[in-house]
Formats: sequence, C-alpha cells, structure tokens
Amino acid sequence: MDMRVRKPVSHPMPEIAGFVADMKAVFGEQEIDDAIRRGKAGEPPFYACENGHTVGTATSAQTNVWPVDRAVRDRHYCAGCDGSCVGTAKSCSA
Repeated sequence: MDMRVRKPVSHPMPEIAGFVADMKAVFGEQEIDDAIRRGKAGEPPFYACENGHTVGTATSAQTNVWPVDRAVRDRHYCAGCDGSCVGTAKSCSA
C-alpha cells in the first residue's frame, strides 16, 4: 500500500471550475453536465477558455454579437413599470 501523501493538484481553469460549480448549485448537476458534454461533442451550448486551456465548442463571434444602442444599455427596471418609459429620456413614474 502506498503511504505517500499526495499534493492536491490545482485546477487548470480555477475560475471556470468555480463558475461551473456555482451553476450546478443553481441549475442542477445534470443540466450543467449535459451542456458541458454537448459542448465537448461539438455542439455550442458550452465553451470556456482560461489560462490557455479551452473546453467545449466555440461559436462564431458573428452569431454571438448583439448590437445594443445606448438607450437600451442605460435602461433600468422599476417595480410596477408598465414599459411606457422605454425609449424616452425619463424614468417611469411607477
């Protein structure tokens, strides 16, 4: 029997590993594991890159870019808002 103490191996993608652990806690292990498995199989539901390591399937940047104009970017949400303030320069009165 080997009695040597093994030093813990650091994860090559520690921030992604933490993020994935958080997502599993929120959405469930099965759903997140399925997305990762599909990403590794060539589908686009999962892609991660950290410290020169990549996992999953990257998609074209053109399909993931949504242009957002300043009016949408500066928008805020108010409790009880009916949406009538959207596109105006003022906050809603809700």
